[in-house]
Amino acid sequence: MGPPLQLALALPHTESFAREDFLAGPSNQAALALVEQWPDWPARTLVLVGPQGSGKSHLAAIWAARAGARFLSARALALAALPGALATGALVIEDLAEDAFEERPLFHLLNLAREQTAHVLITAQTAPAGWTVRLPDLASRLRALPIVTLAAPDDALLRAVVIKLFADRQLQVDESVVAYLAIRVERSLAGARAAVDLIDAAALRLQRPVTRALAAELLRDR
Repeated sequence: MGPPLQLALALPHTESFAREDFLAGPSNQAALALVEQWPDWPARTLVLVGPQGSGKSHLAAIWAARAGARFLSARALALAALPGALATGALVIEDLAEDAFEERPLFHLLNLAREQTAHVLITAQTAPAGWTVRLPDLASRLRALPIVTLAAPDDALLRAVVIKLFADRQLQVDESVVAYLAIRVERSLAGARAAVDLIDAAALRLQRPVTRALAAELLRDR
C-alpha cells in the first residue's frame, strides 16, 4: 500500500493588484497606457472590455489607487446609492453586462458623473455598443463611450503569467512546466489560472512535485 494521500486544503492565495505586479504585454499595453494617462483621458467615462481573467480587475484596481476611486458592482446599481457613489470624484463600475443591470440607475449615474465632472471606469466582457438597451438615451450614451480592449495574451505574456501564478503559491517550477502549459492551456489568463490551480491542488493531494509529467497527466484530455 502506498503512502497516505495528503488532504488538499483550499488555502487562499494572495493576488496583488499593485501596479508593480501587473504583467504588461502587447495584449494589454493600450489599456495600461490608458490607465496611466489619467486624468488625461479622451472622455470622463471609459469602458475597459476583455474576457474573464484578462486583467480588467487588476487594471481597475491600479486606476482606483491613482484616482481614489470607489468600486460599485453593476448588479448593485440602484438610484438610492447614486449620490454617494461619486463622493470621491472617481468610480469603477465592475462587470457591466447586457441584461444584467438596471438601466435607469446607470443612466442617472452617467448623467451625474457628467454634472459633477467625475471620472468613471466601466469593466465589461463585451462592448456595450452591441447591447440591446431599452432606454434610447442610455443606448446612445453607451454607444458614444470610448472603449479600450484587452486582447488574448501572446506567448511571452502567457508564460510570464504562469510563472507569476506559481510564484503566488510559493512554487518555483522548471522551465519545461512553463513551456508545456504555454502551448497547452486555453490562450487566456483565466485558462492559465485554472491550469495552475488544478496542478497545485493535485501536487498537494498526491504529495508530488510540480513537474511536466504531472501537468501532462492532468491536462492530457483537456
